[in-house]
Amino acid sequence: MSRIGKLPIQIASGVKVTIDGPAIAVSGPKGQLSQTLPGGITAEIDGQQIEVRRRNDSKAQRALHGLSRSLLANAVHGVSQGFFKKLEIHGVGYVAELKGKSVNFKLGYSHPIAYPVPEGIEVKVDRNVLTVSGCDRQQVGQVAAEIRDLRRPDVYKLKGIRYAGEELRKKAGKAGAAK
Repeated sequence: MSRIGKLPIQIASGVKVTIDGPAIAVSGPKGQLSQTLPGGITAEIDGQQIEVRRRNDSKAQRALHGLSRSLLANAVHGVSQGFFKKLEIHGVGYVAELKGKSVNFKLGYSHPIAYPVPEGIEVKVDRNVLTVSGCDRQQVGQVAAEIRDLRRPDVYKLKGIRYAGEELRKKAGKAGAAK
């Protein structure tokens, strides 16, 4: 058995799980998500738990067992509590402001950048800290990565957008010719 795949998933209060063959729908206070299980992987509701099982012990089934369980657990956690990522903006004159359904950035380029916020994602701006939140873990991570790529952290000047808690080591510039 897979160490992760054999663990049951606890269903939080207020979360409704519906299994219809390989399609699983999860809804809760933060939103609703759906997950499709690959062939050979099944899920059953046992009281307040979801058990994920595999058909046989082939290498492909073992690989998909833990993955399916993790994706399903993320869906249950996401609709009950949600996920978030924090980003910090470092640099003189680097600013982000929320305008309607987009975030406007001034990041030292010759033009401002407008990033449209996708459906299901919420972005909060507090001075130089952006908080990206939503119920879909993959989508939250993707949006945070796209925002970070607008101005990646520079190791020479320590400017740019980085994840909260991300450590950068400052690199020395050119030594120059000493004569």
